[in-house]
Amino acid sequence: MKLQKSTLSIMLSASVFAAGTATAGELTFTSWGGSYQDAQEKLAVKPFTEKTGTKIKIDTYNGGIAQIRGQVQTKNVTWDVVDMQLSDIIRACDEGLLEKIDPAKDLAAGPNGVSPKNDFLPGGLNTCMAGNISWSTSLAYNKSKLAKAPTKVADFFDLKNFPGKRALRKSPEGALEWALIADGVPANQVYKTLLTSNGVERAFKKLDTIKSSIVWWEAGAQPPQLLSDGEVVMTSAYNNRIYSAITKDNKPFEFLWDGQLQNVEGFAIVKGSKNLAEAKAFIKAATTPEALAVFANETAYGPIRKSSLPLLDKKIAKYLPTAPQNQKGALAVDTLFWADNGDALNQKFAVWLGRK
Repeated sequence: MKLQKSTLSIMLSASVFAAGTATAGELTFTSWGGSYQDAQEKLAVKPFTEKTGTKIKIDTYNGGIAQIRGQVQTKNVTWDVVDMQLSDIIRACDEGLLEKIDPAKDLAAGPNGVSPKNDFLPGGLNTCMAGNISWSTSLAYNKSKLAKAPTKVADFFDLKNFPGKRALRKSPEGALEWALIADGVPANQVYKTLLTSNGVERAFKKLDTIKSSIVWWEAGAQPPQLLSDGEVVMTSAYNNRIYSAITKDNKPFEFLWDGQLQNVEGFAIVKGSKNLAEAKAFIKAATTPEALAVFANETAYGPIRKSSLPLLDKKIAKYLPTAPQNQKGALAVDTLFWADNGDALNQKFAVWLGRK
């Protein structure tokens, strides 16, 4: 995603890294590449180096914990700070592959001394992670193709009042959750329901009602293109993709925030890091309320701290998954559920796809 400057980013840049140390050192920062990591280099890495003198090497990876496990087991740790998905952090932390992070000691307090534990949003902290963003897979629609605006997940499954093709990622993750929500299951009961065979059957039965109208996508760039080409009127999509289409390409798209599936990303430190002090100082600086607000203003990824929200550009805030008005009906993805049940549900999903 091509990034844009914001006035607030410039205003806050001087204060973002006040939490940095004055001791020069070095560390390696590993992330996902692309525009996401470009933004991190611009808004976190370079300012931290300028503030502290710490030299930061950049590396990229494709997620997972295999490389981290290999470094720790061979005692050849070359990474220090890694940007990881919550599910991977939980697994790596359980395996003892990550250093512990103490919010009270290692992270910056919020305004008026509010403790990090009370300032980070739910899921934003654990014993091995300091969260940095919340992103979501949400539903979106083309305003020019619908006579009225959908307002709830059930509308996605309502072909009579909202006619037209829909698009979903070719995966049970997301499709099953939304099917149950549309069928009347409260968001906080979705995963409990999916743990039962009757619940899984109920979800697939609901998907049956729109199966003939579904276009399946696999790459993140596809949903906005499908909407733009008129191939579908509604779709699931990664929130930043729809944000970019609306704000940069002037597409007549709109979010349907009800039922958005929220995911958390965070920073972790590889066990045995030779630059532990520098790594903790970097994470502390990169997760201040100001730093997270600057990053959100540039990327439309939701900041994971409550105190970041008042600092956001109002034009961007309404598009963020963590904006208070977008939280109603949101569902935090249960990473442990999918870790335990993903293989079985993927098999059921493949069988279901093959049925006529």
